[in-house]
Amino acid sequence: MNDTKLIDIASALGISVTTVSKALKGYTDISKSTRAKVIEMAESMNYMPNSVAVNLRTNETKTIGVIIPATVHHFFSSVLNGILEEAEKRGYLVIILQSNEKYEMEKKQLALLIQKRVDGVLMSLSNETDDFSHINDAIRKNTPVVLFDKIAKRVDCSKVVINDAKAAFDAVSYLINKGYKKIAHFRGSYVPQNSIDRFLGYKRALEAHGIEYDSKLVYVCDNNTDFEDGYENAQKIMTEHPDIDAIFAITDLVAIGIIKYFNEAGIKTPDQVAVFGFSNWFMSTVISPKLTTIDQPGFEMGHTAVSILIDEIADIKEHRKVEHQIIELPTRIIERESTVK
Repeated sequence: MNDTKLIDIASALGISVTTVSKALKGYTDISKSTRAKVIEMAESMNYMPNSVAVNLRTNETKTIGVIIPATVHHFFSSVLNGILEEAEKRGYLVIILQSNEKYEMEKKQLALLIQKRVDGVLMSLSNETDDFSHINDAIRKNTPVVLFDKIAKRVDCSKVVINDAKAAFDAVSYLINKGYKKIAHFRGSYVPQNSIDRFLGYKRALEAHGIEYDSKLVYVCDNNTDFEDGYENAQKIMTEHPDIDAIFAITDLVAIGIIKYFNEAGIKTPDQVAVFGFSNWFMSTVISPKLTTIDQPGFEMGHTAVSILIDEIADIKEHRKVEHQIIELPTRIIERESTVK
């Protein structure tokens, strides 16, 4: 471990510690030649500034915490790429934690990040999170939080989202306009807002096109990032409702599970049952047939969320009023083989 201190550099050059400190910080009252000598000596002695001391002096750590429900999902990988790229440009390090869709884990991780004195936190909530006191407490203690994707309407903070209800409405309307009439929905669990909104979009699309909503055609996938939910529910629905002609799935992974079962069972997609996903995960172009889906702009979501967070960190530091924003990013339908006869 290198223990070189400012006093060591000062002694080597025969100048004061104050002069060394000012030279390293770029103060204009230090001559260029002195500054050059200090920097050269610091480099030769492998001097590294004490980050803890710097953090205490500036009251910032230049770190951001990120809590996501899962890393296996392509969407969250895209979000992280956007976060990391923009954070690096703006001089921030990123600590990434995974809640595994567990409320208690998410709660502990947020407390840990605050203990580590991160300057702000980005969060996408777990499927279990229906109590938001841990987030509200962090905000009250002046730690800015920006929610993205899986958000809570009852938390007063900035949010970066898509219009899940509209995207689902567009997806189901697309299926109806293609001639599909008995459309099932494999929804997520009852707590996450995006699961609720996609279900509402599904239901409203049926009603808007004069198709009666049938609750028996809605199957719950408690772990909406697991293709096994799609596989098992596909097997179940084809036993209970073999006359369906399309399924709108909460995520691409669930949709891929559906197609996997159909391929094994000899059920032709889309000739017998069309399948529509959500997210545009890279596997949607690899599976056969290729999956029609909603393109969810993960990279842009991460990029936008971290930009807002860093701006709010600056506002708090400069004692400016933080103006919370709700940014809604556009989605689009990607048509592929799973819905086109």
